[in-house]
Amino acid sequence: MTTTRFAPSPTGYLHIGNLRTALFNYLIARKGQGSFILRIDDTDAERSKPEYEEAIKEDLNWLGLHWDRLERQSTRLDRYEAAADQLRAAGRLYECFETPTELDLKRKKQLNMGRPPVYDRSALALSDAERDRLRAERGPGHWRFKLDQERIEWDDGILGPLSIDAASVSDPVLIRGDGQFLYTLASVCDDIDHGISDVVRGSDHVTNTATQIQIIRALGGKVPRFAHHSLLTGPQGEALSKRLGTLSLRDLRARGVEPMALLSLMARLGSSDPVELRRSMEELVEGFDISRFGAAPTRFDEQDLFPLTARYLQSLPLSSVADRVRALGVPDDLAEHFWNVVRDNITTLNDMDEWWALFRDGAQALVDEEDRDFVEQAFALLPDPPYDETTWASWTAAVKEKTGRKGRGLFMPLRKAVTGRERGPEMADVMPLLQKKPTL
Repeated sequence: MTTTRFAPSPTGYLHIGNLRTALFNYLIARKGQGSFILRIDDTDAERSKPEYEEAIKEDLNWLGLHWDRLERQSTRLDRYEAAADQLRAAGRLYECFETPTELDLKRKKQLNMGRPPVYDRSALALSDAERDRLRAERGPGHWRFKLDQERIEWDDGILGPLSIDAASVSDPVLIRGDGQFLYTLASVCDDIDHGISDVVRGSDHVTNTATQIQIIRALGGKVPRFAHHSLLTGPQGEALSKRLGTLSLRDLRARGVEPMALLSLMARLGSSDPVELRRSMEELVEGFDISRFGAAPTRFDEQDLFPLTARYLQSLPLSSVADRVRALGVPDDLAEHFWNVVRDNITTLNDMDEWWALFRDGAQALVDEEDRDFVEQAFALLPDPPYDETTWASWTAAVKEKTGRKGRGLFMPLRKAVTGRERGPEMADVMPLLQKKPTL
């Protein structure tokens, strides 16, 4: 059975980079008619916050990425301890006592000698008495997994055949000196126990994958299929990592980005397929193919989201936005007409506020000085509302007869005076929405 997981840490808000991982795993699960697990990686009790977990759930639900199961690592500490005992008994987990400063000095020495900065395994040579002395002096040590120093190979779903020499990688720390289980051990245990069949994550995890494969095998688990997607950059190829805080999903939502616009872009960005606006999750699932993605850094420009959002909104009936229209205070008898008029003239639903304020309260008239007398004459010929779909034609005809103006010289000054804009909906459609007579 296809089973995937998205495993955020509740230490902050989800950003656009997190979404890529979540979406790929979700689409694989749905395409395989399998299960999608939301796993909260909250072993870091100090940094993990309940409000961030709730925000993660809120963002995923907003996007329609609904999980089939929820798991929390904080409830599985006994399982991780049992796995650690199993590895200790097999001689694959050993205690180390170096301080961060000592490890840094070792790395610098190796680099100066032209060697890779790999942990030298000096802790393996400690006697029991030396370990007891170091524990007494420094407290409990941290625990490293002893890698088999051989090549680790797997066929990556995006990057293709990969091979990493374990001798070029430091034995990973699985348990900190304070007893906290680190991601590598906890994630391996969860993937084994939850039957994870596919893992998609960023290419910065490739080395982690190599070590995790050995840990999975040491614990008797089945290695899942791995795929590592490229990392996102800015529109000019600049590193995006420094800007991810401003690209949180909740910020994009507040700016009016529609879920299907965001999902449509992220489901194709970085692949050999063109970005196409999709109308439903079913369309996204059907068109998704992980093998179509490449290894090159992927450029992301948040501005691409807004044309997609506008196109999505143009296709919606009133029923899809009725609550939002009603919240503006648009009368029920005008709601359908209001939506039909504004939907082709907005980028996000937030833009409706400005349009209804214009129709409700009137616009700040935009009048060129040479047109001021003409507009005053025209407004004197306009009756009080309510107006209907014939008002614009009858009013402009009366103005034409009175002033002799015609064509653009007639219509453009009146559009600008009534709406405060040079462009917008057909004026015949605008007039029935005006709640007050336009004035200067």
